[in-house]
Amino acid sequence: MPISLALFDMDDVLVHYDRSARVRSLASLSNRTPDEVSQAIWGSGLEAKADAGLIDDVAYLRETSDLLGCRVSLDDWLQARRESMSPNIQVLALAAAVSGTCKIAVLTNNPRLVSDHIAYLCPPVADLFGKNVFASASFNAAKPSGQTFLKCIDSLGVAPAESLFVDDLEANVRGARNAGLLGHLFTDHAALAEEFRAHGLLMR
Repeated sequence: MPISLALFDMDDVLVHYDRSARVRSLASLSNRTPDEVSQAIWGSGLEAKADAGLIDDVAYLRETSDLLGCRVSLDDWLQARRESMSPNIQVLALAAAVSGTCKIAVLTNNPRLVSDHIAYLCPPVADLFGKNVFASASFNAAKPSGQTFLKCIDSLGVAPAESLFVDDLEANVRGARNAGLLGHLFTDHAALAEEFRAHGLLMR
């Protein structure tokens, strides 16, 4: 079946993601060590809850503030997230190229803050994908849950068998395949280009 949708993960696929830069920004704000920040945000399970949509953005920022012992405003959070992201120009160019033959969209494990503010966080992603940037929290489940993939592609009006999902994590690719999508484990832009060519999305 022809591919109607190329669905991309964001962090470490469309953008180079440096969590340590985000941690350093929050450590400076809160006067905590990087290890303390990492434990507060990821070790506590807060980030996983936010990715799965189990808490809303207001509660997420409030809990972040409580765990770090200082007020973390929306602007503070966005600045830290922005500092951790830089566009992967080669992969974005591939996405732009295949957009001529199929729909393109982003599905990222993140709170809604990321999709709502993508124009500030990473303008090249916003410029290319427009409204088709989806945070897992919007679907009340995080990858690799099949619910995340199926709700996302349903919102785009595309069937699973017509969708090719690209992610750098094997568990997420496996989750997409279990949900009926095609999956590609991202390693580099050259291998991704070959995958697209195999599906007729790029010229040889």
